[in-house]
Parts: sequence; C-alpha cells; structure tokens
Amino acid sequence: MRVLISGAASGIGREIARVLARPGCVLFLTDIQAEALWVLGEYCRAQGAEVQSAVLDVRDRAGLEAWVHQAQVLDYVFLCAGITGGRPPCDHYGVAVEREERVRAMFDINVVGVLNIFYPAAALMKRRRRNARGLRGRICVISSVAGFVSYPGTPSYGASKAAVDRLFVAMAPLLGGAGITLTSVCCGFVDTAMVWRNDFPMPGLVSVEEAVSRIMRGVRRGKRRVVFPLWLVVGSRLMDLLPPRWAERCYLRQPSAQPAGMPDF
Repeated sequence: MRVLISGAASGIGREIARVLARPGCVLFLTDIQAEALWVLGEYCRAQGAEVQSAVLDVRDRAGLEAWVHQAQVLDYVFLCAGITGGRPPCDHYGVAVEREERVRAMFDINVVGVLNIFYPAAALMKRRRRNARGLRGRICVISSVAGFVSYPGTPSYGASKAAVDRLFVAMAPLLGGAGITLTSVCCGFVDTAMVWRNDFPMPGLVSVEEAVSRIMRGVRRGKRRVVFPLWLVVGSRLMDLLPPRWAERCYLRQPSAQPAGMPDF
C-alpha cells in the first residue's frame, strides 16, 4: 500500500499516518513543519513502514508536482493541509473584517494547495491498471461542516472548505468511472492543535482517533462524503436554508463570531 498525506505533521494527517504505519506500507509525507515531520517519520519507520518525507509548502505547485510524480504509484491520497481563523480585532474604523492577506492565504492553502496535489496524484492513478475491484486509487480531502454555512465568524475558512467539498463531490462520479474514488470529509470540531486555542464551547468535539476511524471507514467504502457529527451537519444544513438576515441574528451572538473570537491558525 502506497499512501500520500499532506499536512502530515499534525492533527488528522498525523493520526492517519500513525494508523497506517505498518510493514508493507510506503508513506509519502509532506508538511511545512520540518521537526514534527521528522518525528512522525521516525515513529512510522519504527512501526515497520517505509517513509519518504518532504518539507514543502502546499502553495509550491512545481515542487509538489515533482514530488508527487516521484511516488510513481499511489493507492491513497489524503489532503489534510489547511489553516483556519476568524475575524481580527476591530480596526480604527470600528470594523472587524478579515484582512485581505489572510483571505488570500486561506484560499491559496485550503483550495489551491489541494489542487496542487490532487491533479498530479490523479494523473498518476489514471495511468495505472485497475485492481481486482476495478479501482485505480482513492483520494480524500478534509473539508468541514463550516462549508455548509455562511458563518460571519469564519467567512473565508467556510468558503474555502465549501469550494473543495463541492469540487470533490461534483467530480466524484466523473473520476469514479476511471476507477478513482473521491471522498470529502465534512467534520465538526476535532480535538487537534487547530482548536486548542479556541476559548469558546465547541459542540460535538470528537477525538482525533475517532475522527480518523470514521474517515478511514468512509474512504475504504468509497463514500462521496463522510460527515460527523451528523446532528451538527443536519443543523447546519437547516440553518443555511433560512434567509441570511435571520441566520445572522443567531450567528452574531456566538462567541466565535466576535472580533478576535477565534484565533488564526
């Protein structure tokens, strides 16, 4: 089994690598956190896996394309790299709107960064023979429940996650005919470093172990979407059906929607 994971040095990406690390598994791991990536690589090797790691920024299109093609064959790809964040403190006009630089970084990492690995990985998969089940490979992207709502606390994060979710779900039947399954993971709060600085209640918080168990089960089944917790996803869907001004009355009362209510990550 040959597996590529972006955002591998922490959170969901790291836990996926730890779960899959065993003899016979080749892990291609990438992240911008060099030291944490090295520590993960040593752990995975101790479990018997072969590890090839690269310190790369997901915005480095050329570097990522060259690195992905070095893998030659891939069975699984997990696109886990991403950033989050909320509204900044109010400016001298009394307005708390995300900075342009932060919004551009959010889309560059969360959307373009996904494409920079997705396309070369899909190209590798299309060239290989189908297995006994008619498959050439599986690709999974970590989206978010935030992609289902227009939440004022995290405008660009929600929009970026909505983009990758819609792209994968819409493209899934097209690549499915070529033997490549696509899965979008729309999860709520997962107990990783990305949420540890959140100073507000996080409904439906799940452990990273439980999250990865659900993700792996859904990916192996070839599900278009993996969603959890279900009640939070359903509630978000229903909220998004309301007229925007009605939904805003609820959203703007939340601690995470206040200026500086959610730290950047």
